[in-house]
Amino acid sequence: MTTEQNVSLRPIAPAEYEAWLAHLIADYGAEKVAAGNWTAEEAPARAAEETKGLLPQGAATPGQHIFSIVAEGELEPVGVLWFAVIEARRQAFIYDLEIHPPYRRRGYAERAMRAAEAEVRALGLETIGLHVFGHNHAARALYEKLGYDITNLNLIKRVG
Repeated sequence: MTTEQNVSLRPIAPAEYEAWLAHLIADYGAEKVAAGNWTAEEAPARAAEETKGLLPQGAATPGQHIFSIVAEGELEPVGVLWFAVIEARRQAFIYDLEIHPPYRRRGYAERAMRAAEAEVRALGLETIGLHVFGHNHAARALYEKLGYDITNLNLIKRVG
């Protein structure tokens, strides 16, 4: 378990995992629809297929690290952070950072990311990568504040 100020990361509990997974799949599908990548009809099945493909053994899938974000003074976890180890690149890739709605705008995401940096260093990895949907301005601002550099941009213009 890694701690950053009053936030710590602990391996996600089985009951927390199941609730998070259901939310993750629904949210991922909605994000892909909002980005124009999928239709609303296909999103639920495609999101479930992609997510379960990355986590065939659930939270015990080798190379996957799923944490509950625990904040001092809070009775329940304030969110979830998931990253995978990509050994060939000596990199962690963050698939999900979710702060539950009642806990947003309190700095927990930033502190959780700093705790994740400590986890990644402890694993001997050199970089952290992640993807942000273009319409998620709050996430983009957070990652830029934390020193993440943009490595690719995909642009689209709707003309009809």
